[in-house]
Amino acid sequence: MTSLRQRKGSKGKEALQSYWSWGAIIWTSIGCSVSVGLGLLCCIYMATLHENDLWFSNIKEVEREISFRTECGLYYSYYKQMLQAPSIHEELIHDNLTESKRTINLLQRMNIYQEVFLSVLYRLLPIQSYLEPMYFYIYTVFSLQAVYVIALYLTAWLLSGSWLAGTLTGVWYILNRVDTTRVEFTISLRENWSLPFFALQVAAITCYLRPQLGALQQVLIHTTSKRLRSLFNQFILLVQALIIYTLDCVDLLTTTQVTTLYLVQVSGLLSVWLLQFCNSMILGSLVLSFVVAALFIRHYHVSACIALWSNDLICVCLQKALQLRSDEHIFKFIKSKFALGPTRDFDAGLYLCEEAFGLLPLDTLERLAGTLLLYPYTLTLVLLSGMLTVAVLQNLRCSDNNNISSVERRGEAFRPDVAYNLLHTVLYGILAFSTMRMKYIWTGHMCAVAAYGVCGTELWTLVLRALRCNTKLRLVRNAVPLLMMCWLYYKFWPKLMEELSELREFYDPDTVELMTWISTKTPKQAVFAGSMQLLAGIKLCTGRVLTNHPHYEDKDLRERTRQVYQVYARRPPEEVYDILRAVGADYVVLENSICYERRHRRGCRLRDLLDLANGHVVYMFSLGTLVSSC
Repeated sequence: MTSLRQRKGSKGKEALQSYWSWGAIIWTSIGCSVSVGLGLLCCIYMATLHENDLWFSNIKEVEREISFRTECGLYYSYYKQMLQAPSIHEELIHDNLTESKRTINLLQRMNIYQEVFLSVLYRLLPIQSYLEPMYFYIYTVFSLQAVYVIALYLTAWLLSGSWLAGTLTGVWYILNRVDTTRVEFTISLRENWSLPFFALQVAAITCYLRPQLGALQQVLIHTTSKRLRSLFNQFILLVQALIIYTLDCVDLLTTTQVTTLYLVQVSGLLSVWLLQFCNSMILGSLVLSFVVAALFIRHYHVSACIALWSNDLICVCLQKALQLRSDEHIFKFIKSKFALGPTRDFDAGLYLCEEAFGLLPLDTLERLAGTLLLYPYTLTLVLLSGMLTVAVLQNLRCSDNNNISSVERRGEAFRPDVAYNLLHTVLYGILAFSTMRMKYIWTGHMCAVAAYGVCGTELWTLVLRALRCNTKLRLVRNAVPLLMMCWLYYKFWPKLMEELSELREFYDPDTVELMTWISTKTPKQAVFAGSMQLLAGIKLCTGRVLTNHPHYEDKDLRERTRQVYQVYARRPPEEVYDILRAVGADYVVLENSICYERRHRRGCRLRDLLDLANGHVVYMFSLGTLVSSC
């Protein structure tokens, strides 16, 4: 064992000396410069598309605000509210403008620390005279796209050892914009804030799992990962915990690595719990109970079945003790989607009938193939999966052998950083295929994995060994990505220039007229009822009080929304009036687009979902069969 440690130490010193040679420093500096350049290019590209699509710089302020559709308008309204508020603390903790007849703690209920931070920063910086608050907000979001591209670039670079892989990753991300991001028309969505940091966290984990990592680098990676955890959805973290657990089961991670990554997750969740004023939904999350069960397995060596049972028991007990019902609509949606539960539930029906929550369309794969992304990605996935399978079988065979040679073979059989990224892309790919909205988590990382396949040494070594051309490795792994980028430039550069030259203009006179009328003809304390999407715009443009809104993470709010929507159901006018007065509504906005809805098929229209939930007779979906309360 001593000789093994000495050999590892000498290898680490040699690697460090070669890494800090002048040639390596210059080459690394070029790679870092290219990453920043690609990030800025993506940022400018997205901002230009947003400007050209709306003529944002020339339209009225009310039109700019209307362009923040649905929940985007709700989140941006808090940024606007914080800028105008005399006391930010009072506005946040005791808000009575979002929901009528209720005073809520915005920081506890919603994830709006981003808006709070930007509003405070805008007040402090001396930029008010030449940069409008709205531009400060949207430029910040677009600049995060630069962070996103740089993080993906670093992941590909770390995996392959070549910054050409990072360059190819950035190029693919930009060319596949339709499938990698929607930031140019959904600026305020939480995913546009969290995905860049999620990509940074994946890059940090990739760096942490690399061999020959120094102690100082480990501390930096731990700190970075811990700080980045606060923005992520608990279900995304659950998938990540499953990846760590799988790698632990097949003995690809050390005890220290597994424990560290789990503790980082727990500390991140507890930090969010504190920041959101002890939000009980976080304590009752699946990921927290799973991590506790996984740590129990790791240190007490119990079976996986007991661990899963413990996870379920912990989760159920926490939810019962804390009386959690905030996220039950998500589980209802999952049960209904996979035919595991009833489909009469109104909340589940809202999700199931939206295209974004359906299966991934096949034309997505056609677009990804058109940029040459799908082919190397698929080949890389197949080869890495085969290599991982062989490595796992080898690990399991020598798990009872404690001699030094078996330990060395197990450590060198398959790189843990590659294994992590492989499982990451597989599991999030499954999520993307099952729910289209999840594709934005998958496609960005997909670019990094495909670029690693093109520029990495492991895969080319296998291919060239089969072709008996081992001496051409360095030439091939550098020439192929350059040739691919030249072809992509030849094919897509004219299309990008044509896209940037297309000029459109925002045009929605009906909504502008509605917002103007509300602002000038109604009292400032008037309460409005209507669809969640429109009410978010009313709050942003007019500051009026709402009965309901698109932030759907509260049980009481979901029930209130269903009640307000009874204006579109088969209910007597007297009952509808009593419902609206009970929630404090002074005005109700009825929309022709809902009354005469054609966007959804029969059975998925809002009035059909309400009638089904109310037990009335409706035509169910496209089957043409009558469904009633009987």
